[in-house]
Amino acid sequence: MTSLLRRWLVLGFVLAATSVIAKPTRVALYASVGVELTQYDVNLDGAALTKRASVTLPANVQYAWPHPSKPILYVAWSNGGPVGAGSAPPPSGNQHGVTAFRIDPSGALQPLGQPVALLARPIHISVDPAGTHVLVAYNNPSGLTVHRLNPDGTVADQVKQPAGLDFGIYAHQIRVDPSGQMAILVTRGNGPTSTKAEDPGAVKVFGYHDGLLSNRLSIAPNGGFNFQPRHLDFHPSRPWVFVSLERQSKLQVYQKLANETLNPTALFTKDSLTDPAHVHSGQQASTIHIHPNGRVVYQGNRASDTVDFEGQQVFVGGENAIAVYSINQQTGEPTLLQNADTHGMSPRTFALDPSASILVAANQVPYLLREGAKVTPVPASLAVYRIAKDGKLTYVRKYDVEATNAHSLFWMGLVPLP
Repeated sequence: MTSLLRRWLVLGFVLAATSVIAKPTRVALYASVGVELTQYDVNLDGAALTKRASVTLPANVQYAWPHPSKPILYVAWSNGGPVGAGSAPPPSGNQHGVTAFRIDPSGALQPLGQPVALLARPIHISVDPAGTHVLVAYNNPSGLTVHRLNPDGTVADQVKQPAGLDFGIYAHQIRVDPSGQMAILVTRGNGPTSTKAEDPGAVKVFGYHDGLLSNRLSIAPNGGFNFQPRHLDFHPSRPWVFVSLERQSKLQVYQKLANETLNPTALFTKDSLTDPAHVHSGQQASTIHIHPNGRVVYQGNRASDTVDFEGQQVFVGGENAIAVYSINQQTGEPTLLQNADTHGMSPRTFALDPSASILVAANQVPYLLREGAKVTPVPASLAVYRIAKDGKLTYVRKYDVEATNAHSLFWMGLVPLP
């Protein structure tokens, strides 16, 4: 065991023993369909949602991220890229940007400053722990930009980066480590098709200082082939990073090292599915979130392929569920405890409230479910669960959302209110 790991373990045990997850009095849920971003009031005790007002963005919402200390939400939008299920080549688009919103005490969103134009579709957006920069990832061409934030939270100028940064193929997420000294760009690559060979994936690790990036490490087992990382999350008190592998439907754990980089060899690789030996076509993992207490990690499993039945495209089968793993606090090893059915199709995004009272999964698209000769339409929805002390999920209810394959329930998040 390295001295760094020993220090992290001691710190983690102290934090676990002395900290209590505070329960915020109010939380808002925001969910997007096409250009509309809708606010829902959240009743944590009742595990219930109430739909409120919507704001309209200049183009389809791609992702959003709250400021770490100010009541501000940054929303990335674009008229390019996929907005629903399907295999058609996505349009590149010609309108891309970021809009900042101030979150008022009711949860309503008020525009803050002017929208900032971007050169390509922003697939992911995040804010560094210091709250001084917003980072934007682009899938095509694969890339990353960093933008300064003004003291009032408005988006300022772009930080000029050094030449030669390695952005891989098909960036899908950008996160800054809680230390503020390491940024990680998750580059998914692309799976093989009937007309195109596989593009390798990688996890790109950068040094990060005041918005400036520097190449540090590229993690690409087997040259990045059969390795399609989609999203990652950081353990709150241990030196571990958890990575969701999309096409492989697996969870990996990497160790953070003393020089603010990662060990390139995964500590653990786990299956996310209940029955990994019998996988339906179109089965993929989605995003990942760690419980605030660091003892549980959650990962989305999504399936959306269809087959013809009497002229209708019906669901072919698969797991649409939230995988729940316990985390060994000495080693970081995850153990699958549960796959909680989302009662819908393709949970692309999900979120926990800061107190870990509830989890909400966004079932992205409507679909047709066949049961014998009967075909039933199932809408897109927000599925709500209570979170038990051991991290397991208990389904409470779902809220149907008007969405289509063309304009799907593309993003949702839970944000504490001021």
